[in-house]
Amino acid sequence: MAMEYDVIVVGAGHAGTEASVMAARLGARTLLLTSNLDTIGQLSCNPAIGGIAKGTVVREIDALGGIMGRATDRATIQFRMLNRSKGPAVWAPRAQCDRTLYRRAARALLERFPNLELTQGMVSRLILEGTQVAGVATSDGRGFTARAVVITAGTFLRGRIHLGTDTQIPAGRAGDQPAVAVAQHIESLGLTVSRFKTGTPPRVDGRSVDWSKVTRQDGDPTAYRFSFYERVERPPQVPCWITWAGEAVKDIVRRHLKESALYSGAIAARGPRYCPSVEDKIVKFPDAQRHQVFLEPEGLDTHELYVNGLSTSLPVSVQLEFLHAVPGLERARLTRPGYAIEYDYYPPTQLTPWLETKAIERLFFAGQINGTTGYEEAAGQGVVAGINAVRRVRGLEPVLFARDEAYIGVLVDDLITRGVDEPYRLFTSRSEFRLLLRQDNALRRLAPLAERLQLLTAQEWRDAERRLREEELLLDTARETTLSPDQAARVLAPTGTALAEPERVATVARRPGVGLRALLEAAGVAVSCEDAVVASAEIELKYDGYLAREREAASRLAELAGFVLPVELPYLELRSLATEARQKLDRVRPTSLAQAARIPGVSPSDLHNLVVETARWRRRVA
Repeated sequence: MAMEYDVIVVGAGHAGTEASVMAARLGARTLLLTSNLDTIGQLSCNPAIGGIAKGTVVREIDALGGIMGRATDRATIQFRMLNRSKGPAVWAPRAQCDRTLYRRAARALLERFPNLELTQGMVSRLILEGTQVAGVATSDGRGFTARAVVITAGTFLRGRIHLGTDTQIPAGRAGDQPAVAVAQHIESLGLTVSRFKTGTPPRVDGRSVDWSKVTRQDGDPTAYRFSFYERVERPPQVPCWITWAGEAVKDIVRRHLKESALYSGAIAARGPRYCPSVEDKIVKFPDAQRHQVFLEPEGLDTHELYVNGLSTSLPVSVQLEFLHAVPGLERARLTRPGYAIEYDYYPPTQLTPWLETKAIERLFFAGQINGTTGYEEAAGQGVVAGINAVRRVRGLEPVLFARDEAYIGVLVDDLITRGVDEPYRLFTSRSEFRLLLRQDNALRRLAPLAERLQLLTAQEWRDAERRLREEELLLDTARETTLSPDQAARVLAPTGTALAEPERVATVARRPGVGLRALLEAAGVAVSCEDAVVASAEIELKYDGYLAREREAASRLAELAGFVLPVELPYLELRSLATEARQKLDRVRPTSLAQAARIPGVSPSDLHNLVVETARWRRRVA
């Protein structure tokens, strides 16, 4: 007999864990199905969470009640705030993680939810009722019915590992079987499928490294954390190490290039532009004298190091050869070889803005199946799919994240509007509103929405409200408190400036190199807020003018977003639009004029005509 659920999530990577948490928080009876319960939340590639734009996504997920930030805080063995020398719009929290601690934390956090069941099984096909999904069947003969299904298969769909030209291993990742039957079944339903590839570098035994030849890199001394809601004791902090791949490595790779799966033609799929293999680096950047290599610890209880920067599909013998040409790794012992992996993905223009497939009702896709790369991008999609799977089941309107509201919104909009021709990775440059979408203000942006959706516990919302009130009080105090020249003198002395007359603290705080806490305390105001709250308020004051301009631009975009395009609009019949515009609009089927404007090939003239044609169509069908 089939077991019944509201939502089934297939795959327990970063997309799957977040999707199942969202569904469980919303009160849905949820099943998380995975081929191996021991690898829930596995960091399959690099042992790190966060980075440019990605770290902001982790904070957004946390603000909405997700677990990635909480698991990271339990597993962080080094934390760095990247881009501190630049403006706060691009500050990026990044944590080096202990793989075992992260996996253990993810599992423990999932098991907090009494309405979330974890089950091991390889899904072989979907159960359908007409054009609507009704559950899944596993390879061992079990059936599970559900009112919605979320597929988060990562690199498992017909995954194939490549080591050189001769070694090809069917696998979802090293040590795990691929999901072949379900991939074939989904393709048979008429969805367009394509292939991408990604790769991972070799790992080495740290005891075989010559530490005198590499440069130590410590984390930040400040005890940052990702989660707004939980405080946990940090594990011991450890350093990473930097070395370089120079001419000797380049010569070895060039000499063996024909043995690379990527350059021999064994792999035809395109890989991530911003995470190139060592072969790509040597071929595409021939003038670069050397390439940076990071030696990153895999955990506190292992000597194994992740050799970040040397991802490869070369044979193991060649990997050893070029590793031994890297300073400090001359006698390195290989613990695991690097490899490339090819896998199926489904072009995301086949999805709605809430990540439901257009072809099969109540079937949602999230993560690498949609053509993205990265843990954080996958997790963000899991949040969207999990929330909307439940809302679809309950007959509620979908929740969409605007581009000025969250990087998660930028990610999903880019995917479903523009599509992908290479694995998609988030950057701050992909957002028009990156000063609004900072890592420090994710709670302010998204916690009120999470509370309205009932994603937060009562205690979590109280904690969020307290922090938001503290920040508002701090801003009000800064705007109302006057600072005399004498009071300001000590604070401003290091900047070589002074006040000629009394000024508001908020005005003085806009000066470079001046801290809000120091100014308020100089004015006789005691500040008891934690540093993170003060820092966020300080950014709001320093960049007040720029923020106002971005909010104005976002308001203009919202006007376009308010012009709703009917889902039934017959684009191919709208002859006033250019042929390219008709075809692309018909394929994407945007929900608003704002989304239509972002589709490549749709001109301002097409948009004007689209407004006219939409009004004409509405009159005709009224």
